[in-house]
Amino acid sequence: MSGKGGLEGIVAGKTALSMVDGQQGRLTLRGYDIHDLATNASFEEVTHLLWHGHLPNSRELGDIREKLAKERPLATDIVATLKMISGRSPPMEALRTAVSMAASYDPDVERNDPAANMRKAHRITAKTSTIIAAYHRLREGHDPIAPKADLDHASNFLYMLTGKEPDGEISRDFDVALVLHVDHGFNASTFTARCIASTLSDMHSAVTGAIGSLKGPLHGGANEAVMHMLEDIGSADRVEKYIMEKLANKEKIPGFGHRIYKVLDPRAPHLKSMSERLGKRGGNLKWYEMSTAIQQKVKALKGLDANVDFYSASTYHSMNIATDLFTPIFAVSRVSGWTAHIMEQMSENRLIRPDAEYTGQDRMPWVPIDKRA
Repeated sequence: MSGKGGLEGIVAGKTALSMVDGQQGRLTLRGYDIHDLATNASFEEVTHLLWHGHLPNSRELGDIREKLAKERPLATDIVATLKMISGRSPPMEALRTAVSMAASYDPDVERNDPAANMRKAHRITAKTSTIIAAYHRLREGHDPIAPKADLDHASNFLYMLTGKEPDGEISRDFDVALVLHVDHGFNASTFTARCIASTLSDMHSAVTGAIGSLKGPLHGGANEAVMHMLEDIGSADRVEKYIMEKLANKEKIPGFGHRIYKVLDPRAPHLKSMSERLGKRGGNLKWYEMSTAIQQKVKALKGLDANVDFYSASTYHSMNIATDLFTPIFAVSRVSGWTAHIMEQMSENRLIRPDAEYTGQDRMPWVPIDKRA
């Protein structure tokens, strides 16, 4: 029987990690509502929740922070490779290469037992943020900045990126952004990771595949497309003309609509508030005002709501983060979700191998080469 394209509506597996309710606009991680987590939890707390099934107590939170801090430094060969490709590879390609290369330095790379996978989850999650920060520094002509053991994950990334410790408000905003992106059901990159893991390949291979999936403009790359759209528009008074022309040409508006959500993405309001707050703080509400004008126009004309990518663009831009780092930052967060899914997949593994509906020709007669047209 023929089904919808893109596996839409098909249940591909079971998970206890996150639940996405597209009709009611709900997202829960291990049973906790995303609004509660975004308001109260840190990235490390949510990562522990995904990996271990419960929120950490004080001792456990200290332990995960200590382990992530220990695993942040990169092998010198990885830094050298990043420097070599920094002039010609976009950030997501650099990240994909470096994570794959990191497997060569991981003593547990070929082990898939739970303890080894947990150690690899710490290493890959910690190193992903260092890779992105180091790559950006190198392409700007600067040396990478070593991580600080006393900074949390969000603060450390911003410190390694800029060389300055961020203030508490910026750190908390960035931390919330990481929490909002950490996991989201069987999205394309997560499903890619689970498919690879189901073959009993290694965790580095599964995460490398997930990075390749996230890179696409229909997945993680949408946030960059939103920023490019805002820059093309230029000012709020040009929004209506721009949107009308795009729709008349049947072009997609990046950052709107979602395969699952039929209502507003529950993560979007948090980023919208963050975008406004950061704009006010920096004395420049231009990007926020343009974004709200676009949101209102697209909602009125197409009935589409903003998704998580839409306001993350103006939020990161207001933090003075380069546009082509938006998707890699998505990976800085989502890697903890990917690794959680990989461990869950391997805990009760069954090879993921869906059927396909064949639409080609059948029973073709063999034609000798001298009689072919």
